[in-house]
Amino acid sequence: MAPEMLLRAPLLLLELLTAGLAQLAIPASVPRGFWALPENLTVVEGASVELQCGVSTPGSAVQWAKDGLLLGPDPRIPGFPRYRLKGDPAKGEFHLHIEACDLSDDAQYECQVGRSETGPELLSPRVILSILGGQTIFDISANVNEGSQQKLFTVEATARVTPQSSDNGQLLVCEASSPALDAPIKASFTMNVLFPPGPPVIEWPGQDEGHVRAGQSLELPCVARGGNPLATLQWLKNGQPVSTAWGTEHTQAVARSVLVMTVRPEHHGVRLSCEAHNSVSAGTQERGITLQVTFPPSAIIILGSASQAENKNVTLSCVSKSSRPRVLLRWWLGWRQLLPTEETVMDGLHGGHISMSNLTFLARREDNGLTLTCEAFSEAFTKDTFKKSLTLNVKYPAQKLWIEGPPEGQKLRAGSRVRLVCLAIGGNPEPSLTWYKDSRPVTESRPPQESQLPQEPRRVQLSSVEKSGSTFSRELVLVTGPSDNQAKFTCKAGQLSASTKLAVQFPPTNVTILANASALRPGDALNLTCISVSSNPPVNLSWDKEGERLEGVAASPRSAPFRGSAAARSVLLLVSSRDHGHRVTCSAHSAELRETVSSFYRLNVLYRPEFLGEQVLVVTAVEQGEALLPVSVSANPAPETFNWTFRGYRLSPAGGPRHRILSSGALQLWNVTRADDGLYQLHCQNSEGTAEALVRLDVHYAPTIRVLQDPTEVNVGGSVDIVCTVDANPIIPGMFSWERLGEDEEDQSLDDMEKISKGPTGRLRIHHAKLAQAGAYQCIVDNGVVPPARGLVRLVVRFAPQVEHPTPLTKVAAAGDSTSSATLHCRARGVPNIVFTWTKNGDPLDLQDPRYTEHTYHQGGVHSSLLTIANVSAAQDYALFTCTATNPLGSDHTNIQLVSISRPDPPSGLKAVSLTPHSVGLEWKPGFDGGLPQRFRIRYEVLETPGFHYVDVLPPHATAFTLTGLQPSTRYRVWLLASNALGDSGLADKGTQLPITTPGLDQPSGEPEDQLPTEPTAGPSGLPLLPVLLAAVGLLLLSNASCVGGLLWQRRLRHLAEGISEKTEAGSEEDRVKNEYEESQWTGDRDTQSSTVSTMEAEPYYRSLRDFSPQLPPTQEEVSYSQGFTGEDEDMAFPGHLYDEVERTYPPSGACGPLYDEVHMGPWDLRWPADTYQDPRGIYDQVAGDSDTLELDSLPFELRGHLV
Repeated sequence: MAPEMLLRAPLLLLELLTAGLAQLAIPASVPRGFWALPENLTVVEGASVELQCGVSTPGSAVQWAKDGLLLGPDPRIPGFPRYRLKGDPAKGEFHLHIEACDLSDDAQYECQVGRSETGPELLSPRVILSILGGQTIFDISANVNEGSQQKLFTVEATARVTPQSSDNGQLLVCEASSPALDAPIKASFTMNVLFPPGPPVIEWPGQDEGHVRAGQSLELPCVARGGNPLATLQWLKNGQPVSTAWGTEHTQAVARSVLVMTVRPEHHGVRLSCEAHNSVSAGTQERGITLQVTFPPSAIIILGSASQAENKNVTLSCVSKSSRPRVLLRWWLGWRQLLPTEETVMDGLHGGHISMSNLTFLARREDNGLTLTCEAFSEAFTKDTFKKSLTLNVKYPAQKLWIEGPPEGQKLRAGSRVRLVCLAIGGNPEPSLTWYKDSRPVTESRPPQESQLPQEPRRVQLSSVEKSGSTFSRELVLVTGPSDNQAKFTCKAGQLSASTKLAVQFPPTNVTILANASALRPGDALNLTCISVSSNPPVNLSWDKEGERLEGVAASPRSAPFRGSAAARSVLLLVSSRDHGHRVTCSAHSAELRETVSSFYRLNVLYRPEFLGEQVLVVTAVEQGEALLPVSVSANPAPETFNWTFRGYRLSPAGGPRHRILSSGALQLWNVTRADDGLYQLHCQNSEGTAEALVRLDVHYAPTIRVLQDPTEVNVGGSVDIVCTVDANPIIPGMFSWERLGEDEEDQSLDDMEKISKGPTGRLRIHHAKLAQAGAYQCIVDNGVVPPARGLVRLVVRFAPQVEHPTPLTKVAAAGDSTSSATLHCRARGVPNIVFTWTKNGDPLDLQDPRYTEHTYHQGGVHSSLLTIANVSAAQDYALFTCTATNPLGSDHTNIQLVSISRPDPPSGLKAVSLTPHSVGLEWKPGFDGGLPQRFRIRYEVLETPGFHYVDVLPPHATAFTLTGLQPSTRYRVWLLASNALGDSGLADKGTQLPITTPGLDQPSGEPEDQLPTEPTAGPSGLPLLPVLLAAVGLLLLSNASCVGGLLWQRRLRHLAEGISEKTEAGSEEDRVKNEYEESQWTGDRDTQSSTVSTMEAEPYYRSLRDFSPQLPPTQEEVSYSQGFTGEDEDMAFPGHLYDEVERTYPPSGACGPLYDEVHMGPWDLRWPADTYQDPRGIYDQVAGDSDTLELDSLPFELRGHLV
């Protein structure tokens, strides 16, 4: 192609005024929520431009931000007249249109969408709008060369530009255009022109450049504009760098440095300069200021003394420290100005001036105390005052001096309080009033002793000088003493003085006794001389010894101090040991003063030990306690040794395990025993001789019972002494006392017994012993030493056997089928032990027969015999058995009838024990059960109303029951029936009946008025069972089974008989393991199957009756017929628990065998406790059968009636 054609594409170089052309990439994808986004644009200054913003959620608030400044959602954009929003907001068009762009529009722009109900808040990417401006450069040259391929050309253009400082940071653009191009293409770079900064400028804060005041805080900014790079600044003071810190502001092309300093006087004339330069500066540019500092004087000084005597000249000089400008000085005395005699100005420091003013004036008395002031002032320091002041002190003497006090010649008593006042008028300085006594200054300290003689301590109060107007005073208060007598007291003030004298009366200052000997012994003569040193007026001397007046001889007087009088008197004594320690007193009495001064001489008489009259000869101590054997001895010198001897043995002075000899010589013992009782010999010794004494130690100890016969036995109606012998100290009258142990207070009475005490033996004498007096007694011995001794002894009253007879005839039932067993119980009371024998129908019972087994039990005074009959035969054993109890004092017997099983006997004693409107509590005593288990049934009716009601008693063996379901205020009649498997108890008699009437609802419930209260049994109350009809149906069903039951009954009876025998033996074995108090011994002949059990203790043991209740197995008789023995009859009141050890006196032969337990019984309770042993009736009941539903029809024929 021809070069001419190439020239058609001219190259244009534009000098752009912008900071550069930003080339930022547009995001490849449109952010979510926008359908059109703005782009980076470059436009020429003066052109229009439009930035695109399309929003997908119309209705949102949209606005543009320029360099972070929000332009607002108003389409007209207030404040920016060339800006507006274009497009349809309903379509989401919010384009920013800018007319006539200028350089202020060159910025970053961002489209912002506010949060709305249809979409979240959105932000578009930031874009840059670049504005181009400048001029065309014409000084260019171009070269066209062939390109690397055909038809291609390379065009090179070179522009020549002379850079100016204003071109720094401008864009140089090369623009190429060609017909082949739709738009010119461009290339550019930013020009970086280096040039020096402008000169520095110091911005002075004020109009008067360089003028400052001392103390002012000065801040001087230094600014250098322009320069590439920006200027480096530093401050200099008098050519020396003081600050090299500066800062730059690139947007404004400014460098700035601030110098901060506090102006001081020494800164006057200092030149402060600021230097600026950069890397292309030809030299350093500098701007300086010279400081002109104004400062006041730092101090005003007055030279010379302001104190001078009156009518003499005072010369002073006032000098000010350096100040700029100079100050003027003036003098003031009070409010009067004084004219100086001379004024001088000199050069001072830091360019300042020193002012000095001299003053001379005459001191007058009336000017004393006025303020003398030197004042400095200047027009430059109108707000400040500088002055120095002194107080003028004009000296002049006092005018008058005198003393106020008691008149001279007035007599003063020693110890009285005297007040002396010294007064002076006028004087400067204030007169110092000084007190003198006999030409020596008076102080509050103790004055030195005069003539080396002792004297009383001085009590002086010396006040300070006090001022009242022009009068000065000083007070001297003293308590007068002997040394004040005729003393001269003087007060001085400069050359003036005043004096006075005191006349003091005083008792002897000192009374001294002189002796011709110091060590005395009995019979020596002692001469004592008493001297009164000084007194005013004179005194009389007298002697006495422990209140006894002595005659003395007057001696020649001596000279006396304190201008007083002296006296002396002597006495002669013959001393004895009794005079040791006595005081011989000399008294100096003044009749005029009515006062006496005394001194004594204590006699020191050396003598051997002598025991005093108060020496204790008998000392009482308690065993296991402490004892102190005191020593009351007099000796001079004190005894050197104390030696104690007991029973010929010398006690160690160093002490032992149980004794110690105190420093006073007393003997201290501890853990004293009765073996320490006796005489103790004391041996005392000192340098003058020896002495001895005997002291008895009486050891008291608690009583110990040595003899107490237990048990003590006596026959009924006889007499006996219970003897109690003790070992005790002391033995005192009335130390024996006796108690009878028992639960009832009536049993504890000893009114019918005689108490005898003689020495260590006490006796309790019992006349006509009764069975009720048997029991445990306690001997108490109290001699005042704890603890009292106590001993238990049992009184055993021996009596003939008394067999219990429950009823005229006791019955025991057993089946006579030669397979059953029966046990007969016989119990008796008596002391000593009882021997039981048995007969059958009057004939002695052959106990060799293997069918008979007899066991005997002994429990104190209660004895039991159990006869067991095996294989009972109706023909042989249905008989009358007699039990006979025998001891050495007599015998007794009872009969027991062995019968066949039968219907029960009717119950007895039916009574009402409680009554309410709806119930009644019943109680009764069961009759003989016929050898079978019996049960009870209650029948009752409402009077005048037909029909009966039946209620079964539960449990079956209960003897108390509460009948419920009654109506208030109603009359009833109640029957009680007993029945067993063979039938009921006397149906013809309809049992026992009881009429009752229930109370009304408004009446109080309680026990029936016609019945005594009875304790209910421990079993639960019965409850109503089935009606009579159901009972009859049950009997019918049982009778139908009698055929099958009859075949098995014979085998059942044999099994029950074996069970009875086993239970009897098992019960005895069970009794053995329950024993807690006593041992039992088995005696008897194994071949005869007869045995005797005796219970006795291994050794004596004393216990309270409340804790001691022996027990025995019950008998059938006492369970069934206990109403016959209630203990109310005195003859039958057997305290069985009191005879536990009687068998010791009457031991059975061949004592050996197993143990048998005691059975708990109250002292008078003959009933057997149901919860301890099985009811014996159960044994008999099981003889007939063991079934709960046996009826009469089910029994074999031979058991339905009596066979004999």
